[in-house]
Amino acid sequence: MQKILLSLAAVLLMTGCSMDNKNEVSENNAKNNLTKVNNSTIKEADRHTGQQTAKRLTGLAKSIPEVNDATAVVLGKYAIVGIDIDQDIERSQVGTIKYSVGEALKHDPDGANAIIVADPDLNERIREVAKDIKDGKPVTGLLNELADITSRVIPEVPGDILTPTPSKNIDKEKNKLDDKTERTELDKEQNDQSNHFKE
Repeated sequence: MQKILLSLAAVLLMTGCSMDNKNEVSENNAKNNLTKVNNSTIKEADRHTGQQTAKRLTGLAKSIPEVNDATAVVLGKYAIVGIDIDQDIERSQVGTIKYSVGEALKHDPDGANAIIVADPDLNERIREVAKDIKDGKPVTGLLNELADITSRVIPEVPGDILTPTPSKNIDKEKNKLDDKTERTELDKEQNDQSNHFKE
């Protein structure tokens, strides 16, 4: 009888410990699902190097046929190149010219990720920013202007267009709740936080 009780106690002890280990593993996995991002803030912009790079990128852009003039602004690893082309060129041809400029800039390490703009208004704004940099104006205001220009070129996609993919883990955890009132409160809170997306 004692052997049976001792064996049963040993089995229960091992089963209990293995259940405890599974919880530790799932907690460790939850901690490993972190998303890491790079800090993309520009700490200090070297105006002299940026102006030299802008001059080089401008030269590369001007070397493309149909490009009358070009302007570039470089702050850190970011560059925007504005190209001036004839107004009577068709839209499809503008895309081809921008592609050609992109191909020319692709081989330059500072121009590989440059944004190319052919819009006359944006080109003029880029020209003004380049002049402000040359005149030594504060970088903070220039960064705001560049952010404004970039947001016109690369607009944000509205959240309504993108359908968020809900995490299955949340639903699994929600199903573990025993109390219906807790589950209802959690549903209400999630619904409020998602701006009533599920309704």
